[in-house]
Amino acid sequence: MRIIASIMTVILATPTFASTYERPIPQAQSATAEFWYAMACIALVAAMIAVQQLVARR
Repeated sequence: MRIIASIMTVILATPTFASTYERPIPQAQSATAEFWYAMACIALVAAMIAVQQLVARR
């Protein structure tokens, strides 16, 4: 039984049964996505400034 299982494993693992890799196609960003990315960047910079001021006081 082990011999049959190992033979089936080798046969099923051959590259002929594997599908080819298809690279994902990147999608263009929408204006809404760019707006929210800009808002996130501004919020990050504001948070970093706030942390810098808090740390400078101590």
